[in-house]
Amino acid sequence: MFSRREFLMAATATSALLGSGMAGSWSRLMAQQGLTEDGLLSMEAKGNLTLIHITDIHAQLKPLYFREPSINLGLGEVAGLPPHVTGADFLKLYNIAPGSPDAYALTSEDFTALARTYGRMGGMDRVATIIKRIRAERGADNVLLLDGGDTWQGSYTANKTLGQDMITVMNALEPDAMTGHWEFTYGTDRVKEAIDALPFAFLGSNIYDNEWDEPAFEPWKMFERGGSKVAVIGQAFPYTPIANPRWMMPGWSFGIREEDIAKHVEEARAEGADVVVLLSHNGFDVDRKLATRVEGIDVILTGHTHDALPEPVIVGGTLVIASGSNGKFVSRVDLDVKDGQVAGYAYRLIPVFSDVITPDADMAALIDEVRAPYSDELARKLGSTESLLYRRGNFNGTFDDLICRALLEERDAQIALSPGFRWGTSLLPGQDITVEDVHNACAMTYPAVYRNSMSGQMLKDILEDVADNLFNKDPYYQQGGDMVRVGGMGYVIEPNKDIGERISGMTLLATGEAIDPAKDYVVAGWASVNEGTEGPAIWDVVENHITKTPTITLPENQSVTVKL
Repeated sequence: MFSRREFLMAATATSALLGSGMAGSWSRLMAQQGLTEDGLLSMEAKGNLTLIHITDIHAQLKPLYFREPSINLGLGEVAGLPPHVTGADFLKLYNIAPGSPDAYALTSEDFTALARTYGRMGGMDRVATIIKRIRAERGADNVLLLDGGDTWQGSYTANKTLGQDMITVMNALEPDAMTGHWEFTYGTDRVKEAIDALPFAFLGSNIYDNEWDEPAFEPWKMFERGGSKVAVIGQAFPYTPIANPRWMMPGWSFGIREEDIAKHVEEARAEGADVVVLLSHNGFDVDRKLATRVEGIDVILTGHTHDALPEPVIVGGTLVIASGSNGKFVSRVDLDVKDGQVAGYAYRLIPVFSDVITPDADMAALIDEVRAPYSDELARKLGSTESLLYRRGNFNGTFDDLICRALLEERDAQIALSPGFRWGTSLLPGQDITVEDVHNACAMTYPAVYRNSMSGQMLKDILEDVADNLFNKDPYYQQGGDMVRVGGMGYVIEPNKDIGERISGMTLLATGEAIDPAKDYVVAGWASVNEGTEGPAIWDVVENHITKTPTITLPENQSVTVKL
């Protein structure tokens, strides 16, 4: 087997000798030879208990490309701390070699070239292989598999089946517990129906029934694994009825409710828990703060903000684990539990390289089965792209640039607004754009595209509000996600300022004129949380645009100026 240094040297030399076309094929082959399933999954076992964590899969069953962000700002006390380190700084912080498999999996550096070298990542059949191998190695009675939520939403087939495709696949993995966020956007009735049928626990300590002011779901559960009692507390996304439509879940209230978490920790310890785990969809910075305020949590398995970190962040005595998104990673946490407490740990963030991990045959067949009724439509080609299409990033992503362009042209608008969701897969230059690809970027249950008049002041207020959700220095006031994407308009943002003062320099790009606070503008957007929003589905708008412009080329987005 080649070492990392030998591989990089050989790939560079061969590129120079053979030219880009042949070198690309050769380096892909070398990458597959240099990486092995044993190498990716090997870990020196420690202790008597293993936690397996997956989160934010967003209904992605098949291998994919997903570019990590080049900008992920942290302000105040978390400035410059993980996960708010990207690109070359991330490589330096974790001593990762540029051009290496880890560099590709964990950063946006040289993404297109490295994607062509190392291939797609994820695929639930590969995830199944990893989980089965860990269980076989450690013993199933010593392992807990925990799903952090945002599992049932984010694809064409999930939309068509109201999440049943993912539920079927996840049931086959036999998790022990999950929590949620986007799951709730299927509506109260569907969520109740789905959760009642789960063969494992759905935990939501922070979800209350509004009528009775009592927990709507099981808040926590005790498991016996590895000869230890393990309490798992579930924490759903606390701002679900704000970030998503409240009318879809009118009977439930959410919130951080840290006092409830503290109460459940005390209850669990009183019942003999040796280990307390918070299975959380709070987002990384919220969980980092929570760990400083609630004692007695051994491990926080965090989700929502889609961060992938190769090492735990240790806050006091709490390990905070971030396992990425889209099925790109599986986290394995080994715990050495002695005398009723965690005496030591070992951790591995396992990158799911699809060309290297052997697909589990049973899971692969099940995935094909749930996708079969839709296979022709999923594969229907709409066009192709000459640009790298991706979403993640605090201020803009090229897939959202494409969506904004479609909104402007198809809806005859001056300004377009596209939500800063962190889900959505990537496409490399030269790839076809299929129906599945479009839905991976916009599959949801409230997809109507509106076309409204908005004043310049309203537009500023919207940008200010979203910016405060993202850049408020108190993590408990952050709702996750990224800045709303804007088409047809430019602006300046100063994240370190206070709400009302962050946004300036708003300009209508078509004319170069400053946005007038008192003037109305025609605005097209989608994913409104308001009930009764009317308009075509966003995927139809994007499809119409691509079919009219079948080769997509996007200029560099320079409409947002960031001042720090």
